[in-house]
Amino acid sequence: MTPFVPFFRNPHLLTIAGNYWQRQLDEARFPVHARLYETEPGVQVLVHSQTPSGPPAGELILVHGLEGSSAAGYARSLAQAALEAGYAVHRYNMRSCGGTEHLSGKTLYHSGQTSDLLAVVRQLQGRSPIFLAGFSLGGNVVLKLAGELGESARDLIAGVAAVSAPIDLAACVRQLDRRSNFIYSNRFLSRLKQRVLLKERLTPGLFPIEKLDGVKSVYQFDDQFTALTFGFGTADNYYATQSSKQFLDRIRIPTLLVQAKDDPLIPFEVYDHPAFSQNPFLRLLAVEHGGHLGFVAKGKPRFWLDQVLVQWIGEVRNKVAAGLVLS
Repeated sequence: MTPFVPFFRNPHLLTIAGNYWQRQLDEARFPVHARLYETEPGVQVLVHSQTPSGPPAGELILVHGLEGSSAAGYARSLAQAALEAGYAVHRYNMRSCGGTEHLSGKTLYHSGQTSDLLAVVRQLQGRSPIFLAGFSLGGNVVLKLAGELGESARDLIAGVAAVSAPIDLAACVRQLDRRSNFIYSNRFLSRLKQRVLLKERLTPGLFPIEKLDGVKSVYQFDDQFTALTFGFGTADNYYATQSSKQFLDRIRIPTLLVQAKDDPLIPFEVYDHPAFSQNPFLRLLAVEHGGHLGFVAKGKPRFWLDQVLVQWIGEVRNKVAAGLVLS
């Protein structure tokens, strides 16, 4: 794989650049088809799908991060690269995301919610090999799903990639609360509060809205809203049960994790996990610089990550076709 030479070395500049750098997705060449998937009674999730000109080499499902959607720049540029390589692409919106709050029943989403994604995978099954790529929170989701499925994942999913994944939710929330990360923390918290208020207008009585003004951190939000809504009890129990780190050793399909050592939101120490040396299905690609989802290269290709993921997916697909994947 091509070494990553960052456009900046400052992790905050990389993070911001990765978020705001203009990305192109040719919707004229690859028309977008919006489809709602019912994942459980009363709940639907929105997926934006595009197909290449010929028979697809595989199906790639992209899962966005916290308070993101299928419109995220990283999803759009990877979709373009994958479509050009011959893959069908499905940009998945988590429950209540992408303008679907009215379709999410009596809940929103959380960092370990895998049931909706699994339902979509099963409805796409049978076309061609399915790959998952998750970004940030979405990375935690795809890793957790692969671990939950264990051996049975082979019947559904060919491979999983996770980028800037918060595999230890508690450690990452503590990192987010550091003073140097106040811009990110405030942005996430503001959007989470807005989502709760919108959902409350649509379905009154779901949340203790009177507590919302007193919530000053993502941890407090998770403790008083996320944990309550989904029955986790406390934020600590929510993080302990939904972090993908405890599922890494159960993964039995090819899995790539891409992580920058200078990620301001994820302490790299969380990747000092025994599964990376003991589980042959895991591959950790760690680079010195990159920030959080900020893999903007100094030269071409500008979006280094897209080429890395498409190349890796192609390698896995070829090995699956040749029967060379570990068993």
